[in-house]
Amino acid sequence: MAVLDDSGPIFAQIAAELANQIADGTVGEGERIASSNELAAFYRVNPATAARSLTVLSDEGLVEKRRGVGMFVAKGARERLVRARRQRFADRYVRPLVVEAARLGIDVDELLALVREESAAADMTVGERS
Repeated sequence: MAVLDDSGPIFAQIAAELANQIADGTVGEGERIASSNELAAFYRVNPATAARSLTVLSDEGLVEKRRGVGMFVAKGARERLVRARRQRFADRYVRPLVVEAARLGIDVDELLALVREESAAADMTVGERS
């Protein structure tokens, strides 16, 4: 079971977990996702809370309801989700990184070298934990 915490509304955390499963391909396009009652039992929350998480995903066009059958991942959901997250990543991390690098006089080649070094160090750290 995924752990819910105090970082935000429970319905939003459940919706985010389901969106993560769509983004990483755990749940594919056209596949059925858990119902609000199934989510409520899994997360031990009120069914209305679980239903609200599904409403969020439906409003975002990530899932669609098939009357009498259940909720399914919408066509193109993963692509739309990944595209939006990549843009958010660029806005939140890449743009500020590039702006600060420019302030410090770090050119693109040097910045890429720094990113590669940090990536290699992170890979080694992750490898040590496995």
